[in-house]
Amino acid sequence: MGKKVRIGLFGIGLDTYWSQFDGLLDKLKSFQLRIKDRLEEYGTEVVDAGMVDNPGKATEAADLFRKNGVELVFLNISTYALSHNVLPLIQRISCPVIVLNLQPTEAIDYKTFNSMGDRGKMTGEWLSYCQSCVAPELAGVFNRAGIKYHLVTGYLEEEYVWNEIKEWIDACFVMNVMKDCRVGVMGHYYNGMLDVYSDITMLAAAFGCHFELVEFGVLKSLSEKVTGDEINMKTKQFHNWFDVSPECSGEDILNSARTAVALDKLVEKFKLGSLAYYYEGEGDSAYEHIVTTLIPGMTILTGQNIPVAGECEIKNVLAMKIMDSFQSGGSFSEFYGMDFNDDIILLGHDGPAHFRIADGKVGLVPLPVFHGKPGKGLSIQMKVANGPVTLLSVCQGGDGKITLLTAEGESVPGPTLQIGNTNSRYKFSVPAREFINRWSEAGPSHHCSIGVGNKASAVKKLARLLNMEFLRIC
Repeated sequence: MGKKVRIGLFGIGLDTYWSQFDGLLDKLKSFQLRIKDRLEEYGTEVVDAGMVDNPGKATEAADLFRKNGVELVFLNISTYALSHNVLPLIQRISCPVIVLNLQPTEAIDYKTFNSMGDRGKMTGEWLSYCQSCVAPELAGVFNRAGIKYHLVTGYLEEEYVWNEIKEWIDACFVMNVMKDCRVGVMGHYYNGMLDVYSDITMLAAAFGCHFELVEFGVLKSLSEKVTGDEINMKTKQFHNWFDVSPECSGEDILNSARTAVALDKLVEKFKLGSLAYYYEGEGDSAYEHIVTTLIPGMTILTGQNIPVAGECEIKNVLAMKIMDSFQSGGSFSEFYGMDFNDDIILLGHDGPAHFRIADGKVGLVPLPVFHGKPGKGLSIQMKVANGPVTLLSVCQGGDGKITLLTAEGESVPGPTLQIGNTNSRYKFSVPAREFINRWSEAGPSHHCSIGVGNKASAVKKLARLLNMEFLRIC
């Protein structure tokens, strides 16, 4: 999955209790150890500051977290704790804070509790369930101090709780991926697609990624240096990864393999994590020749966690990278049509696709014409596997703000268009006509990224970590 997320963990309590209630501290420490173990099961590196039960320990814990460069902090409410034990810590760190308001079990065993007889023991048992007493105190203090935080409420072994925690970890991982991502921009926008034009400065500020503006001539130069052995190896990769149609000519496969090798070298040269491109090469047959041989190689890159978006759709290649980093694929799509008989929407696109989310092996087929683009050549034909899906669009409004727009639906069986494109049928929880109205009115470009699984909740957490707007259509 890549570099581990480094997590800071600390519990809070009241030191006055430890001498009053025998065994309470050890019990609370055992709960925190369980949390630490579960966090590490998700592949994280945990820096455990132990029990913070006075202001001095708060500053010590903050120093520990800063020294170890933690990226996400989990504050475990162990029992009642004074907020002055917490504020100094949170004020001294700069990473997101997740407050865990977790009881040991679903509920106190009232019968056993009330049969203890010893009111001191009873109070000690109650204090191990006293997490919710602190949640509003912390929230009130954080609100007044202007500190951002996120609450997870439930009980220790609850599936809901650990799904929430995992989503926060996943969202932090994806945030780091986006910050480290070098986004290539090669060529120019499809002329006239005003919705696609992007404010790279705002996107860099929002996601923290780097944009590398790449000359198309670099790809041309690299393609001229590809060897015959490299072409043969790439051709074998085509046949291993694609269902190559017998209609594909040997010349088309050879030319596409040459360009695919050059694309690999381009990605390595600029250390790219994603790529948005468009070019026509009008007036230069050598450039036009390359343009018509891009799709197979770019599809392979997309399936290897380097998503590629055509038509220089920069915002959408970021959406594709997000979905890919959530291990959900993220295929380049647009709305192809509506089927009012079955109340479904068709989405697809020509160009690169994410073959790892395909229903079966992806087809490599010849196209006599690239609609709206120059030339002809090899293209990808695939359907997204049946099951839950999430649509994601990175939107920028007139005020410059970035919004992550999502919708959850399902890829469903049925007839699709066999035109040498990605094409699938999608059903949503709202009628098709209502869906397209809601989605369009949210103001995305006409492209979106499609990933498998239900990921809207995780995307929402990513938006909160990045201080972005989030909108879910359904």
